[in-house]
Amino acid sequence: MSGVDEALARAEELLTKLTERRDALERLAQADDIDGDAAVDLIAELADLAREIEAELTRARAMADAGG
Repeated sequence: MSGVDEALARAEELLTKLTERRDALERLAQADDIDGDAAVDLIAELADLAREIEAELTRARAMADAGG
């Protein structure tokens, strides 16, 4: 597997985690008694995952531009 493929695979894994955490936030938001601290934690985790995805995509793009 090339470095580009590895970076893209990692980005896909992170996207799956991001989707799972987003779903958890949606469930939390629909609860009768919303836990504000848990919501803030989930939002922070979503932001971290989004940054990690961006970094992997940037890495994949740089490797692809460099030829592999």
